[in-house]
Amino acid sequence: MKKVFVFLKPYRMQCILAPLFKLLEAAFELFVPLVVASIIDRGIAARDTAYVLRMCGLLLLLALVGYASSVTAQYFASVAAVGFGTASRKALFSKIQSLSYAELDKLGTATMITRMTSDVNQAQTGVNLTLRLLMRSPFVVFGAMLMAATINARLSLIFAGVIAALIVAIYLVMFVTVPLYRRSQEKLDRVLDKTRENLTGARVIRAFCMEEKEEADFDDANGALTAAQKKVGRISDLTNPVTYVLINIGVIALIYAGAVRVNLGELSQGQVVALYNYMSQILVELVKLANLIVTVTKSVACGKRIARVLEMSSSLSAPATAPETDPKAPVLAFDNVSVSYAGAGAPSLSDVTFTLGRGQTLGIIGGTGSGKTTLVNLIPRFYEVSSGSVRVEGADVRDYPLEVLREKVGVVPQRALLFAGTIRENLLWGNPGASDEELYAALRTAQAIDVVESKPLGLDEPVEAGGRNFSGGQRQRLTIARALVRHPDILILDDSASALDYATDARLRRALREDLGGMSVVVVSQRTSSVRHADLMVVLDDGEVVGMGTHDSLRETCTVYREICDSQEKGATDA
Repeated sequence: MKKVFVFLKPYRMQCILAPLFKLLEAAFELFVPLVVASIIDRGIAARDTAYVLRMCGLLLLLALVGYASSVTAQYFASVAAVGFGTASRKALFSKIQSLSYAELDKLGTATMITRMTSDVNQAQTGVNLTLRLLMRSPFVVFGAMLMAATINARLSLIFAGVIAALIVAIYLVMFVTVPLYRRSQEKLDRVLDKTRENLTGARVIRAFCMEEKEEADFDDANGALTAAQKKVGRISDLTNPVTYVLINIGVIALIYAGAVRVNLGELSQGQVVALYNYMSQILVELVKLANLIVTVTKSVACGKRIARVLEMSSSLSAPATAPETDPKAPVLAFDNVSVSYAGAGAPSLSDVTFTLGRGQTLGIIGGTGSGKTTLVNLIPRFYEVSSGSVRVEGADVRDYPLEVLREKVGVVPQRALLFAGTIRENLLWGNPGASDEELYAALRTAQAIDVVESKPLGLDEPVEAGGRNFSGGQRQRLTIARALVRHPDILILDDSASALDYATDARLRRALREDLGGMSVVVVSQRTSSVRHADLMVVLDDGEVVGMGTHDSLRETCTVYREICDSQEKGATDA
């Protein structure tokens, strides 16, 4: 939790002033029963109207000062809480950005969204209420007991007994509910995961008429969340009834004992009313405290979940300075590289070895799940090798600062993703300082110039989140252009032309050969037509290299590649 509390450091003054002003409000509140007792015993008993009016004026003054103190405390508490929430979200976002693909896969998208939204909001609410009530409620409770002791020490023992019983009851509720709230938040992750999956896959779900199944799965996840929340809610709901029962028992005991002492002349009627008012104050404050504990319990559970993310460290470590490179070395070299994902039963890649010269094209082909994407993800070091080494320009990728390495590599991922903004803003991700001429040159090479020219605003055409106002092929071409704007030494096209027709794919490959000069290109594809002209082809099957060479040599020597070629040629003939 220290990782979370550190976000309150800039607001130390507010964290001090908010409780102090609340204590000031509480102090004025504690004088009210004494003033009321004085009105009854001295003003009403003596029928002194002027005294009653003066005391009523005093009550009004106490109310106004208390109100001003309360508003001031609320202001400081809100500043601290909102600042805490802002800093927490910023730190979480920065931490998530710093994690490697391995940690991101482990956390999952739904979990990260829950941490950034629900958990932070709950923790922020907890901070606000804690600053306002955590000190105020105990102060009023014990202050009321002390004030009662100044009126009658023996009757104050009733207060002590009621307070002790309430503390035990509240502690037991908190002890049971803390772990239950944590499990409830974990079930919320599952609901969010199902929601995200259904929203992003809505078309596929409808295409396969799986709406009823998905609704049933969602109902199961939502039902589990509801059951968990009901369970913890039922236990938390015991707090108020138990509090009221104990307080009312105390009130009954107090009035009975007070009545006896009034008859004996040991207490005045005003003093009994004052004692009753102090007991009522204790009731109100303990109800507030009980509700605060429920909220704080949730907030602590959420804070621990936030802290767990902040305490995560990336499995990738990188030096601060760039290594020396060898201009004569191959631009890319894999040396007996193997990769195993966490929890996987078998390696995803085994003993991969090849070299790629400057300006050459590497084609990677293989069946689904053969390890193609895993292989190219090792080049910009999105994942770490389990054994062996990946070298760029003669230096191991582990010796590069990540920013330096990734500036050398332009990646066009399998899933073409554009961000909300404009076409220009998306292209400038590749190079923030690129001129319009460079942007148009990249668009021409990526065969995306017609996409821009067909839009009324050209480069300033709006792009919706995810690029959903563009077709799949348009998104792919624009993401290729974005990578080209960077002018990387190595361009990775990870099955990034799958949505393009064969004619556009052919023009793209020709433009890449003619326009890129000394840039090395790594093309991942399941189409033989996309990689057949590569200088070197690597054929993968179940994570192993089963063939390496040119198209013609692999047709003769590699059974897997020959089967891929024959199946695609037969499919084209049948079509």
